[in-house]
Amino acid sequence: MSIKAPLDAFEVKTTENRGHTPEEVAELCVNRLISIGDQSHPALQAQARAFRERMLAVVTHYIKMGIEQDRATIGAELTKAGHEDMADILRRL
Repeated sequence: MSIKAPLDAFEVKTTENRGHTPEEVAELCVNRLISIGDQSHPALQAQARAFRERMLAVVTHYIKMGIEQDRATIGAELTKAGHEDMADILRRL
């Protein structure tokens, strides 16, 4: 039987000279949402692992989409404020 962490428990992962990638953030999220019991039937474990991998792909996709949309919003605000050069730099990131 696996023990579930309380909602206020958290996992700490660090990086050096960078932020976390969308894939790393998605993995933290999915690890928090989906746990697989080590005492479960092997067929159920396999099904849970497949579901977890699919959710990892879905969460990663939407995190990337959120980043793109945020950059588009900031770019539009920079352009509106007369900083087209900064908006161009942001679009190239």
